[in-house]
Amino acid sequence: MTPMCGIIGYVGPRVARTVVVEGLRRMEYRGYDSAGIAVIDGGIEVRKKAGKIANLDALLLESPLPDTGTAIGHTRWATHGGPTDNNAHPHVSADGRVALIHNGIIENFASLRSELQAQGLEFSSETDTEVAAQLLGVELAAGADLADGLRAVCRRLDGAFTLVALDAQQPGRLVAARRNSPLVVGVGEGENFVASDVAAFIEFTRSAIELGQDQVVDVTADRITVTDFNGEPAETHPFEVTWDLSAAEKGGFDWFMRKEIYEQPKAVADTLLGRYTAEGALTLDELRIPEAELRSVDKIIIVACGTAYYAGLVAKYAIEHWTRVPCEVEIASEFRYRDPIISRTTLVVTISQSGETADTLMAIRHAREQKAKVIAICNTNGATIPRESDAVIYTHAGPEIGVASTKGFLTQVAACYLLGLYLAQVRGTMFDDEIHNVMNELAATPPLIQEVLDRIDQIKDVAAQFVDTRSVLFLGRHVGYPVALEGALKLKELAYLHAEGFPAGELKHGPIALVEPQLPIFVVVPPQGRDQLHDKVVSNIQEVRARGALTIVLAEEGDVEVEPYADILFSLPKVSTLLQPLVATVPLQMFACELATLKGFDVDQPRNLAKSVTVE
Repeated sequence: MTPMCGIIGYVGPRVARTVVVEGLRRMEYRGYDSAGIAVIDGGIEVRKKAGKIANLDALLLESPLPDTGTAIGHTRWATHGGPTDNNAHPHVSADGRVALIHNGIIENFASLRSELQAQGLEFSSETDTEVAAQLLGVELAAGADLADGLRAVCRRLDGAFTLVALDAQQPGRLVAARRNSPLVVGVGEGENFVASDVAAFIEFTRSAIELGQDQVVDVTADRITVTDFNGEPAETHPFEVTWDLSAAEKGGFDWFMRKEIYEQPKAVADTLLGRYTAEGALTLDELRIPEAELRSVDKIIIVACGTAYYAGLVAKYAIEHWTRVPCEVEIASEFRYRDPIISRTTLVVTISQSGETADTLMAIRHAREQKAKVIAICNTNGATIPRESDAVIYTHAGPEIGVASTKGFLTQVAACYLLGLYLAQVRGTMFDDEIHNVMNELAATPPLIQEVLDRIDQIKDVAAQFVDTRSVLFLGRHVGYPVALEGALKLKELAYLHAEGFPAGELKHGPIALVEPQLPIFVVVPPQGRDQLHDKVVSNIQEVRARGALTIVLAEEGDVEVEPYADILFSLPKVSTLLQPLVATVPLQMFACELATLKGFDVDQPRNLAKSVTVE
């Protein structure tokens, strides 16, 4: 999985560089290895700088750009070539006529680069993007119009790309294209925008158009024309943005991530709202699969990446328990390459916060080629994955800016529960009153998440004890195991520590060799009364304490059996075993956030990472 860049373009009466730089600032979570901007003022003028947007700000103060009405800008997550000034976007054609920015990876760039070098063209960067800029320059030099030229270039490219280009000879116009990478058009009055994300232009308009696969958009201040790569008119998908700019601001918190941790009660509650029909039946957001086909499903495969994959692991426990259908969980980047067994009776479930995760998108395309039905769990209306799926459950988390997912994870878990209960309803494996009982318990979880947050200072104090630690382990069983994995991932992402999550029962099969005196180990203890799991985890705690570990135990309120074996005990509200991840994950999120803060790291923009996963 490869997170990728932020893109914005503007045409209109405003000072374009200001619009573009502020848009980049709101999308910096997509990548912060470099930032750059290009405008047209007689010719192409470019300013770009390695590092965060603050470095571009300084450069623009030192070397200002003119106040023109057309500009493109880019914030980069490095793939081809390191995070240097030369590798920063925009890239300019050899004749200086074209400026171009790119999100994605051009897989055949090497052969195209060799072809262009054989023609005598010289390259100034190590990027795959510059190949597209040079190809477009060649097309325009041969007499092509900007839109025709970009379409011709796109037909030659393999891989994933969003491209936005300017032509020095056509001020007041920009052209953009997409394949396997997000691109949205902002529709204003006397002005228009293109961007990777609506956050880039939400200050100015809520009207937007989601571009489809293999489409090109030609934009001026008062005109938007969309075609396919062959120049034929193409269908578009207009929509209204329902959240405002304040939702993407920190609201008084030091980090977006911390704000998003505290937003989780509302995010989960919003995700659970409106899930019953007037007749009292559970329903999904968009369902284009006949119930008869769902009743014939004999295998479910959940496909996801990263944190969403761990949500899928939680889902497996719930879905198999409620539906009695075998459920597999697959890492999306491996799925289509292992020749998975898929048929018309296979249901594929994809989980993606952005709805643009390329590994996941390619996996569902492979599944659909095998005639499987696909249900998407997604936080972004109008994104590619929901559009290419047969059904959708939207998580109503609002924008998640922090790179490390928090409310995204909890809402995905909640949505997975909804899916499991819906399938149980359709297949008749649970009675209506049983489904309603679980739904009532789910509906009661947001206040319980708030309870955890109300006493989260205890976890902040714990973090302060471990500022100098070099390794942390996480243990869990049943649904506590994926919670342990998620806790470890958060610590890796934010605090750059060695952190591992294990099924507690696996300790004796190797991981216990890692235990040494004063090693902090988080243990997620299941509620009492479930298949002796509780007692087994208590035994696991004793095993690591006997070897000198320091145990931080998460257990339900009133669990006196675990108290003697916990060096630090954090009490969780009482919930059933399957729903425990909704409360148990929160302290682990905050521990990682607080430890990273105390270590002086950038929590919202951890090193080497970015938010949006748009190429394989």
